Amino acid sequence: MTEAGALLNVSHAAIGQQVRALEAHLGLSLVARDGRGVRPTDDGARLGHALSAGFATMAREIEALTGADAARPLQITTTAMFASSWLMPRIGGFRDAHPGIDLMLNPTALLTSPEPGGVDVAIRYGRGVWSGLKAEMLVPTQHVVVAARSLVGDRRIDAPDQLLDFPWLQELGSNEARNWLAGHGVTETRVRGLTEVPGNLLLDGLRRGQGVVATTRAFVEPDIRSGDVVILFADTAPDRGYYLVTHSGPLRPAAKSFTRWLRREAASAG
Repeated sequence: MTEAGALLNVSHAAIGQQVRALEAHLGLSLVARDGRGVRPTDDGARLGHALSAGFATMAREIEALTGADAARPLQITTTAMFASSWLMPRIGGFRDAHPGIDLMLNPTALLTSPEPGGVDVAIRYGRGVWSGLKAEMLVPTQHVVVAARSLVGDRRIDAPDQLLDFPWLQELGSNEARNWLAGHGVTETRVRGLTEVPGNLLLDGLRRGQGVVATTRAFVEPDIRSGDVVILFADTAPDRGYYLVTHSGPLRPAAKSFTRWLRREAASAG
């Protein structure tokens, strides 16, 4: 009570009076007197957490509206595979064109939604439908299951359950292998061996014949053309690809610059 009073420049007695008035209004006990101090009840703690989250949301929106976060680094999230194979080879061009914009890149398999005051831009693989967010196609590409020729040889593979005879590689933190197998009716048994590796190491393991991989075709196209990697199965669903994803509100200037640059890079890559 004393600390709260100091923050609001009122006495601790005034804080206590307001808490009692709130308890009377809600018909709930929000704090329990414990000796000379007080502690929140379960209801009080629940209400406190909700209010903290609400005030934090308002603060982020005000910062976005007033430009108070203009100096904050631009936060980008995408998969480790996309970051290492597509974004990082090109990012130097953005830094040269915009030396005053600091970047914070988070390569992760976890989906983190863009929001004012948080992540500015996400690059996600899918069909472009994420509730409450804007999405536009950036890099269209199929989802494929592939393996090195050195792993599968000339064996003919016609059914998904035949892939249980081979080891698999999967990006750390994702369920690509399990999801693909389950989506094709293979649920009762497990693969011979599943190894989870960071996304930037997945293609190295694929090329060395260390396992079957479910991935996007764009990153293995050169290996497919050379014959070193073969497509075992391919997803023919339309609208698949990497999407540029942002929140539904106005973007801050740094994010606008970055999204314009992304579009140009994607268009020039064909």
